[in-house]
Amino acid sequence: MKIHGNKPPESQGIKLDIQKVSNQNAKAAPEQAARTAPSDKVDISAKGKEVAELMAAANQLPEIRADKVNEVKKAIESGNYHIDPMKIAGKILSEL
Repeated sequence: MKIHGNKPPESQGIKLDIQKVSNQNAKAAPEQAARTAPSDKVDISAKGKEVAELMAAANQLPEIRADKVNEVKKAIESGNYHIDPMKIAGKILSEL
């Protein structure tokens, strides 16, 4: 075993061999691609299709439901909108 200090031995021979192999692979790649036709196939399950349909339907809905907003506004203005703090606290705790 030879020790060459801090400098590794010259590896130009290795680099040349790697380049030769790379060049050979590059030449062979188009030939292999021509011989093997790519075939991609995707199968979506019935559940996947159902989810896609539901997502499309949900995306068509408006972001803000104006009828609900107007209903709550009217209830607040008329004084009929009551907030139950215990119900709100219960919902917060149930989500934790």
